[in-house]
Amino acid sequence: MMNGNFTHIKPADIETESFRIIEKELENRKIRLRADQAPIIKRVIHTTADFEYADSLVFSENFMEKFRKVLDEKPLIVTDTNMALAGINKAALSKLGVEAVCFMAEKEIMAESKKLGVTRASLSIKKACEIERPIIFTVGNAPTALIELKEHMDRGYKPSFVIAVPVGFVNVVEAKELILESEVPYIVNRGRKGGSTVAAAIVNALLYMNGGR
Repeated sequence: MMNGNFTHIKPADIETESFRIIEKELENRKIRLRADQAPIIKRVIHTTADFEYADSLVFSENFMEKFRKVLDEKPLIVTDTNMALAGINKAALSKLGVEAVCFMAEKEIMAESKKLGVTRASLSIKKACEIERPIIFTVGNAPTALIELKEHMDRGYKPSFVIAVPVGFVNVVEAKELILESEVPYIVNRGRKGGSTVAAAIVNALLYMNGGR
């Protein structure tokens, strides 16, 4: 048997205790979150154990009101990785009548990527922009997805909502700034941090806050 000062807690109570610890640490750091942003930021911190997200996550004006309007239209959530797709709560999606997809592993996308020498992420965004349906773009990995999306926006395309949290070093910061400078409803994490798990955490928080749990 292992010895040590471990906290003995029932599996069903681990998440509740984790959020209690997060809230206490935010209080100790004297960080006060806006009520509409708090559940999202806390869930990202819960996913990453990184309190810097309390400062780096940026929300467009009236983001929640706009997200709720999009939900009423039964949108399609398009992710840039299958990992992000896997992390989105399927029960919450079903309850709200929302679908989520990722085109990255489709044979036609893979073949065209190799032929043209462009990323699968940019081709996936191109395909999504051709769908006549409200789209929530959820990008946690590929800055090229955001660059492609911005090019479509410059030609008149209007995303219903953008979650832009790619992680990395090449074009990541710059790609996020493209979304921050736009007029679309968004949640963006400034800087290099992010990732598929962060993207999924944000989607789940939004779904839970709007009746998905």
